[in-house]
Amino acid sequence: MTTPQPDPERIAQWTLQLCQLDSTTGHEARMIPLLTGLFHTLGARIQWQSVEGGRCNLVATWGEPKLLFTTHLDTVPPYLPPHREGDRLWGRGTCDAKGILASMAETIRLLLAEGQRDLAFLGVVGEETDSLGARIALDLKQSLPNLLGVINGEPTGNVLATGQRGSAHLCLRCQGKAAHSGTPEEGVNAAFPLFDWIENLRRLPERIDPVLGPEVWNLGTLQTGRAINVVPDEAEARLFARTVAGSTFVQDVQRLRPEVGEVEVLFERGPEVFPKVEGFPMAPVPFGSDAHTLRDLVRDRFVVMTGPGSIRVAHTEGEFLDLTDAVAGTRQYLDLARHILHRTQGPDYAI
Repeated sequence: MTTPQPDPERIAQWTLQLCQLDSTTGHEARMIPLLTGLFHTLGARIQWQSVEGGRCNLVATWGEPKLLFTTHLDTVPPYLPPHREGDRLWGRGTCDAKGILASMAETIRLLLAEGQRDLAFLGVVGEETDSLGARIALDLKQSLPNLLGVINGEPTGNVLATGQRGSAHLCLRCQGKAAHSGTPEEGVNAAFPLFDWIENLRRLPERIDPVLGPEVWNLGTLQTGRAINVVPDEAEARLFARTVAGSTFVQDVQRLRPEVGEVEVLFERGPEVFPKVEGFPMAPVPFGSDAHTLRDLVRDRFVVMTGPGSIRVAHTEGEFLDLTDAVAGTRQYLDLARHILHRTQGPDYAI
């Protein structure tokens, strides 16, 4: 009996159909009819889990699920309509992550053809912003009591992520005193101590984790002043840091704070290390995902994160996915599925 093989044309068709829909974050509901039809053709039981404002997570199941495939339904703006050039698919979502969704659907089709059941697929909303869909999805834990593992799809170049760095969103503010720009000595410019503060942060020594890679931070927004002819009495910067184990970044920001400055920690989450799976290559990834949240659906938090495509083209105007990568990703998903479905419940993996 011949073992069914991934069908690149099917993956391409599904990817292009999904990418025809503009499902930038907040508009994921536009995908409901197409996804309902796609998973009905695979014989799934379908549930739409309400999140907010008509937005829903997709839950598709076969049997009593032991393995959960999952990725996100939303994309970043702007919407870029898809097109195909040979074996390369272009457009928003082709690699992040509608092409991954298509590869997972093809994997499920092949597993079903082998007679495998006990599968589930979860498509979540809001991954690109606040991960609200993943947090709401944790309510499904009682209805998925037999899960042995989660495969979370993100564009990793078909290597397993070693884990993901933590996150810290900080707001830095400095206060001054307004004055006419012609008499700056009458005021206190709030921008200058903020600039010095940021410059001191830039001089911090680099921290590199052997598993997760370097710790990095980004100055995302900077606001200061009310008009060009007024000495600014307030200045604000928002930083986003991707932290590693043992990070002191938040403490360093506090330590370097000027007398006129204050720090607000808007969000902070620690790093996560994912399990090693024998026979599968692993590498650090520079981005975050819902994997750290959705692994809580499994009793022993067994999760792997992998998928076709490159994060270097995700979120860009030149986003694309090569069908050869998508087929290779489907084969890897098949191998991972067989591995996970044969593991016993418990910490039988290395961290």
